Amino acid sequence: MLLLAVAAFAAAGNIHYQTPMLGAMAAEFGADAQAIGWVPTMTFGGFLAGIVFLVPLGDRMDKRRLILVQHAATIVALLAAGAATGPVTAAVSGFLIGLCSCYAQSVVPLAAELAAPQERGRAVGTILSALFLGILFARLLGGAVAEHLGWRWSYMMAAAMVFSLTPALLAWLPDSPPKTSLRYLELLASIPALLREHADLRRVFATQALVGICYGAFWATIATMLLVTHGLGPGIAGLIAIPGAAGIFVARPAGRWLDRSGPGPIVAAGSAVILAAYAVFAFGAIWPLALALGAALLDCGLRAAMVANQTSVNVLLPEARSRSNTIFGVAVWSGNAVGAFLASSALALSGWLAVCAISALAAGGALAVQLRAGFRR
Repeated sequence: MLLLAVAAFAAAGNIHYQTPMLGAMAAEFGADAQAIGWVPTMTFGGFLAGIVFLVPLGDRMDKRRLILVQHAATIVALLAAGAATGPVTAAVSGFLIGLCSCYAQSVVPLAAELAAPQERGRAVGTILSALFLGILFARLLGGAVAEHLGWRWSYMMAAAMVFSLTPALLAWLPDSPPKTSLRYLELLASIPALLREHADLRRVFATQALVGICYGAFWATIATMLLVTHGLGPGIAGLIAIPGAAGIFVARPAGRWLDRSGPGPIVAAGSAVILAAYAVFAFGAIWPLALALGAALLDCGLRAAMVANQTSVNVLLPEARSRSNTIFGVAVWSGNAVGAFLASSALALSGWLAVCAISALAAGGALAVQLRAGFRR
């Protein structure tokens, strides 16, 4: 489990090193904001493509082999990004980093498979804690290294860290026998069929997409809001990531609570905390510290809901854990994208309170869906 947690930590961070160093990359390449914006767009697009087209393979082949192949390809992609000669090659390398690094989403079902049934929630919570730490670590390290050594060294150091795990993964990563003999296209076609057949999967998809809207809305607009409303620059916006990582401390306790009580109470509580976060955010227009407090609440609520929902999909269909995690991943990333689009539009047209209103409605919707399904589901 420790090995899986470290692997998730390393893989999750790979797509986030670029976040604080895009300005340095743009300056070196002589690129404008629109051109350099393709780097994160392609990186996250690659990650989503990997979730849809690669993660399901974990049901028809040994997850060990899938993880090892993607792990090796990630090293090559990181080195290519470090050697990028312009925005185009940086964006292509970013796509490959995202595509390969999605093996973090294969680690979660493997951990659930290995854990005893009564400890499955805690196991998933442990892996997700490592994943969240990896994201925070990458954002902090990427900024520090880019400032003092240059942005290319962030990718080189990331490649070295991933490479250092290779001997341990080769020696101790356990086998995971295939769960189905479906051909690849049949495997992909079975994913929407699973969603149609299982009400619990639909509940997970709905609640996770709705809370994802809340998360994407905040992080897509906070930097602009701070600058326009309070005259605070990107340095302060970056510091919001620290209280915004409070959910790291919630993931494992949420997993233990889930093992005792089922997913319903955790998803409902997480949605309610997110709703409270946006009530606090509403005061952010006049009190900047409210944004830090709200960020901590938002992350705690989101991470609790994620642990419960991702554990649910890994328990519901043991023979289709990888495909279930694909459904979960699509819910997360589609929610984030929709939230970013809606909130950015709302901020431009109607201001910060409109962002809070839209997100509060989404959190209330997630809470309503969960309450309607009941607490044991």
